[in-house]
Amino acid sequence: MMDILGGGAAEAPSDDLIKDVSEATFMQDVVEASMKVPVIVDFWAPWCGPCKTLGPALEAAVTKAKGAVTMAKVNVDENQMIAGQLQIQSIPTVFAFWQGQPVDGFQGAVPPSEIDAFVARVIEAGGGQADGGLADALAAAEEMLTEGAVSDAAQTFAAILGEDGNSAAAYGGLARCHIAQDDLDQAEAVLNGAPAEISEAPEIEAVRAQIELARQAENAGPVAELRAIVDAEPGNHQARFDLAQALHAAEDAGAAVDELLELFRRDREWNEGAAKAQLFTIFEALQPNDPVVLNGRRKLSSLIFA
Repeated sequence: MMDILGGGAAEAPSDDLIKDVSEATFMQDVVEASMKVPVIVDFWAPWCGPCKTLGPALEAAVTKAKGAVTMAKVNVDENQMIAGQLQIQSIPTVFAFWQGQPVDGFQGAVPPSEIDAFVARVIEAGGGQADGGLADALAAAEEMLTEGAVSDAAQTFAAILGEDGNSAAAYGGLARCHIAQDDLDQAEAVLNGAPAEISEAPEIEAVRAQIELARQAENAGPVAELRAIVDAEPGNHQARFDLAQALHAAEDAGAAVDELLELFRRDREWNEGAAKAQLFTIFEALQPNDPVVLNGRRKLSSLIFA
């Protein structure tokens, strides 16, 4: 844990790491800033007793991370609009933003060990890496998979798991090998076999999203027919949603995201927020620095906070 928190970016001044944020600066200091580095947002109030303990503990953990994550402090008494938009029901509440969206969080005071674990998860979600002697083997397996040597990659990922049974990257890699072989059931079985403590790791969540999208692709309709329906009936939300699925199945993730953003703009609550949920599934399945993800998250944030 200490290696994760202590490594990474060069040490930055505390003024740059921890800021008081208002409604006027939230977009810049949280949403836009999180495009480059994860931002932990502490929602607090002067009258909140637990906040007085949690806040300094969070600040200490963020400072210890030396620039791998930053922190924004939001006084809910003075910034009720933001609190309302994010549905803050009680304080202290803590959210972690990455690429313009909340990716993790908790409510209430927690012990120092849980704070460290939370900060570590946030860093990893933003692309930070824990130390490990098997990094070269993981890189080699990923290269094999990229080059199409799926069986060799699977054997390497399996060997890594033999050395480190808690390697979320190896579980995710092995599952992706089965996806490449069109064996979605086995890919899902690999992920289900991961230890509980890493079952929600970003590497595993990304592959779960890829499996979900692959299953959708099996039942996706024809793009041309769905496009014709949407052009003729712009208010047909189901047809637009189906078109987005068909576009993604046709490996046009950018166009799929555009259709889902348009659906969200028209009716964000349609089908219990299906457009936003599908966007998150696509974002999770791609690399965080993929232009489709970066542009999509930015546009979605603009719609949410408009």
